Amino acid sequence: MNVIKGKLEGVLLIEPKVHEDHRGFFMESYNYELFIKNGIDMNFIQDNHSLSVQQGVIRGMHYQLNPRAQTKLVRVVAGSIWDVVVDIRRGSPTFGRWEGFELSAANKRQLLVPKGFAHGFCTLTSDTQVIYKVDELYSAEHDRGILWNDPKLNIEWPFREPVLSEKDRVAPPLDQADYNFIY
Repeated sequence: MNVIKGKLEGVLLIEPKVHEDHRGFFMESYNYELFIKNGIDMNFIQDNHSLSVQQGVIRGMHYQLNPRAQTKLVRVVAGSIWDVVVDIRRGSPTFGRWEGFELSAANKRQLLVPKGFAHGFCTLTSDTQVIYKVDELYSAEHDRGILWNDPKLNIEWPFREPVLSEKDRVAPPLDQADYNFIY
């Protein structure tokens, strides 16, 4: 597997080794020992799976507060997404900066989103399915978000009028959001 460091500290793009032939392909989407060898020591305890039936769906920007913060390992099993992370760690030299990655069923890339980052994605195709592992269980009490189109973040989304949940539509901008991450 190939591990590529993102521009934001701790964010990793993972390219699994894919074995392809006339039948299709095989890959290990997660191998604890390989992850350890590459310096990724996470104890993933929950898998999540989403389906977005329309192109242009934005889910995000989400995170959980400490002590229930989550590291996420995100991959696409059908379709494609523009996957975005925002550094929300107070004191970080990259606080408030974002980075985006295209993940797809075709490229089989995965994104490791560390604690202290808001995460969201926009579907580039209809019927997109995203699976992600997390190292902490979901907690409604700790669940938070920031506004997907916060003008101070200036995230470059592929759609100007996306399909949104009510929760994401009314999320606060970063300067009004509740977060407790320290760099």
